[in-house]
Amino acid sequence: MSKPSFIDSARRTIAMEAESVSALSERIDAAFVSACELLLACRGRVVVTGMGKSGHIATKIASTLASTGTPALYVHPGEASHGDMGMITAEDVVIALSNSGGSNEIITLLPLLKRLGVPLVALTGNPASDLASAADVHLDTGVAQEACPLGLAPTSSTTVSLVMGDALAIALLEARGFTADDFAFSHPGGTLGKRLLLKVVDVMHAGNDMPRVESGTSVATALMEVNSKGKGMTTVVDAESRLAGVFTDGDLRRAIERNIDIHKVIIDDVMTINCKTVTADMLAAEALKIMDDHRIAVLVVVDETNRPEGIIDLKDLLRSGVA
Repeated sequence: MSKPSFIDSARRTIAMEAESVSALSERIDAAFVSACELLLACRGRVVVTGMGKSGHIATKIASTLASTGTPALYVHPGEASHGDMGMITAEDVVIALSNSGGSNEIITLLPLLKRLGVPLVALTGNPASDLASAADVHLDTGVAQEACPLGLAPTSSTTVSLVMGDALAIALLEARGFTADDFAFSHPGGTLGKRLLLKVVDVMHAGNDMPRVESGTSVATALMEVNSKGKGMTTVVDAESRLAGVFTDGDLRRAIERNIDIHKVIIDDVMTINCKTVTADMLAAEALKIMDDHRIAVLVVVDETNRPEGIIDLKDLLRSGVA
């Protein structure tokens, strides 16, 4: 036997599944609109169900819907016949997945769904099937052939069903005007939630923790403030407490190269003016981008009158999990 080509096999699979997804686009029609209208009008939850591999796809579709503004859950059709049917109410809409449209576990539920008066959206590859016929809306997810060379393992068909579920979820997201803030509310944990929710005020050093000296202070005194606060810098404010500049380790190195007398030279002569600033209500992720773009490790947080409220440094952002 010749040695199989893993690369050829993979490319053939990808090409076949891509072709199946491309063909799906041509079937987005009035039925898709009707399905979206049913789901958008749902006063309860969208219940997604499917058996076997379709069940795995159904679980993912339910999760995607729930995280993008459409309350949803997955119900196993076999368990539904043994008590979990009680999870479905008359206020819900059901999405049922079955490539053949004849999965016994789902067909068994059809009379019960009809008694409840629950709208049914079916995703099948067989428009003439019992499931498609019983549905209020049928979405055709059929494929010309599976990527599996035996034509047995659900491959192209499950991919197409997944894409159809994503298409429904995104269409509903846009119809609801779902925002990044809404998305963050559904994803409070991990880096994603932190990037969307955490603000500068949540991680900045304020009050006595903020290094600060007044304009006219000697460099020697400013260095004492830098060392005592341990931030590698200090803010410099004018007579009206507005930000005049910052004095950093880099400024100190440049001053030493000029052989200055730190006891005689005032901070105004060596500080950096027109420094980058942020506001307390900005997202911490925005502050991180400013640091990355300008290769700086500390930003001053100012209010609307340009008075320092605090500082935020790169180490804080890294510890917070934003980066």
